[in-house]
Amino acid sequence: MWQRIIREWDWILMLSTISLIIIGCIVIGSATHVNREGLQLTGLVSKQLLFFGLNIIAIVGLQWLDYERLRPYAKWIYAATILMLLAVMIVGTSALGAQRWIQIGPITIQPSEFTKLMMIISLANMLESRVEKLNSFRELLPVFLFLGIPALLVFKQPDLGTSLVYVAILAGMLFVSGIRMRLVQIMVGTMVALAPLSWFVLQEYQKQRIMVFLNPNVDPFGAGYHIIQSKIAIGSGLLFGKGLFEGTQSQLNFLPENHTDFIFSVVGEELGLFGCCVVLGLLLVVVYRSFLIAKRSVDPFGMLIATGIGSMFLFEVLVNVGMTTGIMPVTGIPLPFISYGVSALTTNLLSIGLLLNIVMRQKKRMF
Repeated sequence: MWQRIIREWDWILMLSTISLIIIGCIVIGSATHVNREGLQLTGLVSKQLLFFGLNIIAIVGLQWLDYERLRPYAKWIYAATILMLLAVMIVGTSALGAQRWIQIGPITIQPSEFTKLMMIISLANMLESRVEKLNSFRELLPVFLFLGIPALLVFKQPDLGTSLVYVAILAGMLFVSGIRMRLVQIMVGTMVALAPLSWFVLQEYQKQRIMVFLNPNVDPFGAGYHIIQSKIAIGSGLLFGKGLFEGTQSQLNFLPENHTDFIFSVVGEELGLFGCCVVLGLLLVVVYRSFLIAKRSVDPFGMLIATGIGSMFLFEVLVNVGMTTGIMPVTGIPLPFISYGVSALTTNLLSIGLLLNIVMRQKKRMF
């Protein structure tokens, strides 16, 4: 197995991922080394590196398991997804106006992050038998109900960002499943027509974020503060940035959530346009290799899993970068492999491990 790992892994994907995590840890350290919490550098970076190491071990161990053996357990994985989201509602802890976390000793986990990968596996199992058969809304209805239950539970937390990630995952997987384009046109038209009605189901802070997206100056010291400071940080970095630990917006705490949701702003300020291009280039490689693995898959189950993972990464990158640059509303979606968060890091690395597993098993089957 060790020889197969060395010979058959997608090392471009793996090395790009490792590079992103190293850059992320450096920027997290820079973003937090003078935070009000004091010695935050050691705590956050050490914890991120610890879970990076543990997940690398998990990735290697995952290679001994054929990904197709997940298929019989897909229904149980889906049931576990529902139970985890219900547990958050019952015993979850609240922060920043949302109940999304569960405290286990010194570790705080966010179950909705783990459920992204769990839903990818469950959806792949469900859609496998429906490939090239999605020709009517009757055939799509079970799929929408399947996704809708966990999506509504996440939205209830409230966590609109993760709910939208679910939708992006489903959209990518439906596309490669051969959904009839006429159905897509009808659904898109319906969503556009009904979009104004969604205003009445949004939380007040979500409405405020949309208003701020349209005009950040509507509340410059409140809801618009994040995006104004983010744009100042990115713009002030110019070509090569101000240097690590030298960014004024981040180091002087003008930029909120600078080690999580707005970490790309720190990259822009301290590493400049060059640093942003390096980070985005590496993320593009990860997304591209994910879809390439899907394209080369010899079975629908592997193709759907790889597509779901690629869709998840692509959507999260577009939304996070769009949010920090002011071209999309603010949502709590982290930048993959760069933002601090052990739940997100674990989910993303396990997703990479599953992609590598697909690569190895596909090569075995092809030969």
